[in-house]
Amino acid sequence: MSEPRKKPPGGRIGAVLGFTFRHWRTERRRAILIALAISTATATEVAVPLFAGRLVDALSGANLRGAMTAFLAMVALGLAMVALRHLAWMGTIPFTLRLMGNIAEQAFHRVQRFSTDWHANSFAGSTVRKITRGIWALDIMNDVLLLALLPSLVVLLGTMVMLGIQAPLLGAIMGVGALLYVGLTVVLATRWVAPASTLSNAWDTKMGGLLSDAIGANSVVKAFGAEDREEQRFGTLVGKWRKRARRTWTRATWSGTAQLMVLWTVRTALVGGALWLWAQGKATPGDIAYVLTSYFVVHGYLVDIGQHVHHLQRAVNEMEELVALHDEPLGIDDAADALPIMVGAGEIRFDHVGFRYGGHETPLYDDLHVTIAAGQRVGLVGHSGSGKTSFVKLIQRLYDVTEGAVLIDGQDVRAATQQSLRRQIAMVQQEPILFHRSLADNIAYARPGATRAEIERAARLANAHDFIERLPRGYATLVGERGVKLSGGERQRVALARAFLADAPILILDEATSSLDSESEALIQQAMDRLMQGRTAIVIAHRLSTVRALDRILVFDRGRIVEDGDHAALLTQKDGIYRRLFDRQAGAGAPILAPLEDLFGDGAEDDAQIAASGR
Repeated sequence: MSEPRKKPPGGRIGAVLGFTFRHWRTERRRAILIALAISTATATEVAVPLFAGRLVDALSGANLRGAMTAFLAMVALGLAMVALRHLAWMGTIPFTLRLMGNIAEQAFHRVQRFSTDWHANSFAGSTVRKITRGIWALDIMNDVLLLALLPSLVVLLGTMVMLGIQAPLLGAIMGVGALLYVGLTVVLATRWVAPASTLSNAWDTKMGGLLSDAIGANSVVKAFGAEDREEQRFGTLVGKWRKRARRTWTRATWSGTAQLMVLWTVRTALVGGALWLWAQGKATPGDIAYVLTSYFVVHGYLVDIGQHVHHLQRAVNEMEELVALHDEPLGIDDAADALPIMVGAGEIRFDHVGFRYGGHETPLYDDLHVTIAAGQRVGLVGHSGSGKTSFVKLIQRLYDVTEGAVLIDGQDVRAATQQSLRRQIAMVQQEPILFHRSLADNIAYARPGATRAEIERAARLANAHDFIERLPRGYATLVGERGVKLSGGERQRVALARAFLADAPILILDEATSSLDSESEALIQQAMDRLMQGRTAIVIAHRLSTVRALDRILVFDRGRIVEDGDHAALLTQKDGIYRRLFDRQAGAGAPILAPLEDLFGDGAEDDAQIAASGR
């Protein structure tokens, strides 16, 4: 695994802070109120040392009235500080939760709309880790900026001004020391600790991705007895992460020690300067008390500044991957004037289409021109990589053509909103993916408002109702992650039921009978035949038994349609690709099914019974 490319620390901080402040603007009023409350609360702490000095002088002069005045002022300032800080902290709760929720929703919105290539090249576990780690880092970011660094800045500026008025020498010492400390802290955090932290976070993300990959494929791990192998692979990755994390933590420790040395130097110079002024008769005991109290207040904030800067840098490191997700361009976006598509008949036409993947120089399609008539059942056949899957992805607008246009009922799919387009297309994938939800929820995913009777009717049409009814909880049964609790044939029938319920005018079946036992294949073939009736249907097939009864078969080779006809016509082409594929499958003993009506009848009787029952 290669380490991620480093970015300049300043660029990372600027990008993350810019992202954070843009979201603050959506809650501008609350942010201003929090900042005012915490700044005023901190200003009270700056004034306390002044009254502490007056209290000491009053006690030295036996001035009871002056002492009580100073004491009451300190009490009032303390109460004001408590009340204002409480208001600031309470205001931060809804402020941060609203931002975290908004950012999580926006990230989810974008991730769902990223291209299929992006998802194919990304670990789901890593993506989840980036989002969850990033939104929790925002919580730290808000606390550090509003409740920590802002008060520290108020204390430093206020103390320097007040000390400068009382004793310019001590004010200068405090100011120079504070600037040195803050400057050193920022430089060490951003230029020394941050690069190491970025690397350790990147390897933390890789760990999340590997965990998700191995756990999601646990059935394969068990099938090959590969638990030890996966643990060794994970252990190797943990070792690399541990090395990066150790470097990060070591640098942070040395950085903390350097900051403490600066604080020790400032304290020594400040107390020494105060004693020198006292020895010169230029300072009273109260002044010394004021200086010491001010230093202790500032010291606490300076120590905290070091921690806050490190927390800020850590939050930046943990948010940068989330910010990168928000900066990632959407794979396919709706046009500004896109309108919902209205599909009636369902005619599909590729009008002199050219298409290439990404930066590939050689196009997959070059001047591809073909029309699929409304209601026609068409099979796509060809070797792997010949262009069958890309053909249906262009219909769904998962990719955009580079030349020409894909038209449905004469409407360019690029002029339609993607959601409206895909709602007009029912898709049954080769490996159907189900949600870890109930069977009823999975079927109703095609039409969320469907009634229980409509769901059951779709299941009956897909030959799924009987096996669902045999389950202990029936339609309320949870299917497990990606449907792992069901067999392949059962998952496929649930996917077909979903397509029945969608009742879309265009249907795409992607090798829906592959890797099934003969009984499941027969049931699914029957359901597919019902589903294709009255729709424009496109069937991607490697097993020719799937397409032999269709109206038309398109044979692809290297992005071109080289043969076009029905099963009987294509078999007459002795040197044709379809004939060779047919002979190879027949010679290998692959099942070449008889027409569906010979096996099941035409399905009219079953459909009539289902329609009559209303289920």
